[in-house]
Amino acid sequence: MKRSLLFLTTALFLLSSCSSKKNKKQEPVNTNTNVEIVKKDPPSVPKRERMKNTIETKEQPAVEKKKDIVVDLPLVPREFRAAWVASVANINWPSKNYLSTAEQQQEAIGILDFLKTNNFNAVIFQVRPSADAFYKSDLEPWSYFLTGTEGQAPSPYYDPLEFWVEQAHKRGIELHVWLNPYRAHHTAGGAVTSASMARKMPESVVKLKQGYYWFDPSKQSTQEHAARVVMDIVKRYDIDGVHFDDYFYPYAEYNGGQDFPDSDSYNEFKRNGGTLSRGDFRRNSVNTFIERIYKDIKREKNFVKFGISPFGIWKPGYPAGIQGSSQYDMLYADAKLWLNKGWIDYFAPQLYWPIQPAKQSYTALLKWWESENTTGRHLWPGINTVGRRGPEYVQEIVNQVAAARNILPDNRNGVIHWSLAGLIKNPAMTQALVEGPYQSKALVPPSPWLNANPLLKPTLLLTPQGNNMFLKWQHQQIDQVAKWVLYLNYGGEWKYEILEPGVTTKDVPTALNNKKLQYVAVKAIDRLSNESPYIAEKIK
Repeated sequence: MKRSLLFLTTALFLLSSCSSKKNKKQEPVNTNTNVEIVKKDPPSVPKRERMKNTIETKEQPAVEKKKDIVVDLPLVPREFRAAWVASVANINWPSKNYLSTAEQQQEAIGILDFLKTNNFNAVIFQVRPSADAFYKSDLEPWSYFLTGTEGQAPSPYYDPLEFWVEQAHKRGIELHVWLNPYRAHHTAGGAVTSASMARKMPESVVKLKQGYYWFDPSKQSTQEHAARVVMDIVKRYDIDGVHFDDYFYPYAEYNGGQDFPDSDSYNEFKRNGGTLSRGDFRRNSVNTFIERIYKDIKREKNFVKFGISPFGIWKPGYPAGIQGSSQYDMLYADAKLWLNKGWIDYFAPQLYWPIQPAKQSYTALLKWWESENTTGRHLWPGINTVGRRGPEYVQEIVNQVAAARNILPDNRNGVIHWSLAGLIKNPAMTQALVEGPYQSKALVPPSPWLNANPLLKPTLLLTPQGNNMFLKWQHQQIDQVAKWVLYLNYGGEWKYEILEPGVTTKDVPTALNNKKLQYVAVKAIDRLSNESPYIAEKIK
């Protein structure tokens, strides 16, 4: 009996000991302790405990994400519609060189309102007609064509370029600054004074027999100064583009038919071992400058487009049958090279001839230039809107706009009208455009080779107000929004509006022509004309 009791006591002791050891191994697994560790020090939580915490989180009520409304929006037309506004010799603006500040501003607003009303979306504004400035510059004097006195600021003071940029953008219009890179003094620019760059940089400037002063394009001092002028504007003003016209080496008639007087720069080139012919030496100087300007602009502001509007014929015989002057041999501008190399964002050859006859055919030249557009840049021809009057010529211009649409790839259409006067002073021309090809507004074509930050989707709020619906939209990147596109669907039919960046609300009727408002959608457009995803709402 004692032996049995002793055996039973020993067995119970051993069993109790084993059970105690087992319980000691399980002690760290404690739910309350784990929760405290997660709260105090998340990075040190063991893997198993993180899993447990995740499971506990999932048990909380989930917030249901609102589903996006999917609709089939219509395509908005894409076309560059611009006009040149020339300041040299007071061709377009200001109309006279003695206007007051208020009169200048009134004229500028009138021009921009005209362009907006007639569905244009860009203006090419001449700010440096001849080594002078329509803006505050520490590099060159105020223009004679602005105040009547070279070097004299407007009074009361304002900055014309700043004003034009602000007013253009308010109206959803791109503003491109137009500069003449080499002209130092125009014959209509009054006397050459001590304020003139012709006096301040005499070692870089030559006088031509017809009274013009011209920077020698091959002088390093010329290129450095012109590049500083361009980049000064790019850095300080919120412009959309920089634009050069057809004046490189001057037309021969500017020097009485004689060759450009650049013997000193060419002889220096040869003394330093140069072997190029005089023509190739000149073309190389211009080529070097064009490439530099393009790269300088892109380093500073990638979104600022660089465009050139050269003489429309590269060489006679290109394409076959074309006759006329040669930009390559007379102006020493190898514009075909610039297009082939992609040193421009848009190319606007001055095709100021009709579709017929064939010897200088608008369409034949446009097709040839497009065949040379190997980098896929914008090709927006310049057309001579101011050339003649009469219904036949009005129809010619309408036909040229249509021809550009047919010849150029979709989403890269556009023309530039020379000049504003051919539209404002010829109401029949403007009426034919706005009732024909420019009947609806269009966005500027995008430039996919220029990088841009993707735009986020806007937000959209709809508030019923009787027979109207109040719309309000917002964007997280509002500083990057250049335009809005508002879409309305009545009875299954879409309509759209292109709105200025400052417009973020609108009242619209809940029914139109007995058709009920069914959907509203909004997109944001950046300054390179890229679209954001749309936000859409269904009307309940």
